Amino acid sequence: MPHLFDAFTVRGVTLRNRIGLSPMCQYSAENGFASAWHHAHYGARASGGAGLLIQEATAVQAAGRISPQDLGLWDDAHIDGLARITQFVKSQGAVAGIQLAHAGRKASSLRPWSGSGAASDAQGGWGPIGPTAQPFDATLRTPRAMTGADIRGVIADFVSAARRAVAAGFEWIEIHAAHGYLLHSFYSPLVNTRSDGYGGNFTGRTRLTVEVVRAVRAALPDALPMSVRLSCTDWIDGGWGLEDSIALAALLKAEGADVIDCSSGGAAPGAKIPLGPGYQLPFAEAVRARAGVATAAVGLITEPAQADAIVREGRADLVLLGRELLRDAAWPLRAARALGADTKAMVPQPYGRAW
Repeated sequence: MPHLFDAFTVRGVTLRNRIGLSPMCQYSAENGFASAWHHAHYGARASGGAGLLIQEATAVQAAGRISPQDLGLWDDAHIDGLARITQFVKSQGAVAGIQLAHAGRKASSLRPWSGSGAASDAQGGWGPIGPTAQPFDATLRTPRAMTGADIRGVIADFVSAARRAVAAGFEWIEIHAAHGYLLHSFYSPLVNTRSDGYGGNFTGRTRLTVEVVRAVRAALPDALPMSVRLSCTDWIDGGWGLEDSIALAALLKAEGADVIDCSSGGAAPGAKIPLGPGYQLPFAEAVRARAGVATAAVGLITEPAQADAIVREGRADLVLLGRELLRDAAWPLRAARALGADTKAMVPQPYGRAW
């Protein structure tokens, strides 16, 4: 079996190891533009030895941002700033990925350190959209139920953002269909009560996700991988579950998705999530085995031996780290040393004396 520091090839892209940065919002952009913070943040993790960096949720529409400070790719003007990041990431031997997203009814929220709840107009907020006019909770704005024209516009904007991502030098595209944001809110029965072709049964509720993936895949060069992040369970009775995710993953594989990034939760408040080391790993394992598609495991993976076992045991193909890579940008280098892997090709020359 492969191990954590084996290369991983998807389509025409090869990762130097099985470690990736999970997309983690930095809430540090202005009007969607990357800042010096983003350059420093992603640059440090590229030089720290990760094989793949998936840039945080990047909005395909201005109204699709989670917060007013989210990154965006709804305008060609956003390309140059992101291209400077991808150039540096590549120079360090890592692959630059990006997560394209629309926040749906959870848009126009305050960033975490600015408070909680909805951003007001004075704070740069706006009116969100969603599958229905039901807000996520009482602290967020009431969304406008999307029309057919809105849906067609969202699909087109995912495609336009994907083309801009390629122009900016990203070599891995991820579609964000998790955590209660727009695509997840359509496929979760807890949220989507529409009676048209984008609601009702499994086929109707998953239609938007399938159509976005199909359209984006058609717009990408064949050599570039595409992953999709799913919430594999809502953690609420009557909600979306693992069996649904396995079925959707098989559909998405047929549409050209190469990897399913297996997360969970976020559709509705009140979920009871059994947090613990690797608590979402069973989803990645089940989707990989039963949908026949490569998977990424994410969620409280912190120890080198734990991460290595996930790959060695064939439970997932990639291990994505979020908070652990926020705490330690050089975690992959430390893991390589702990596991007896060769770090020479991973360590930047200016840092050689430290290793």
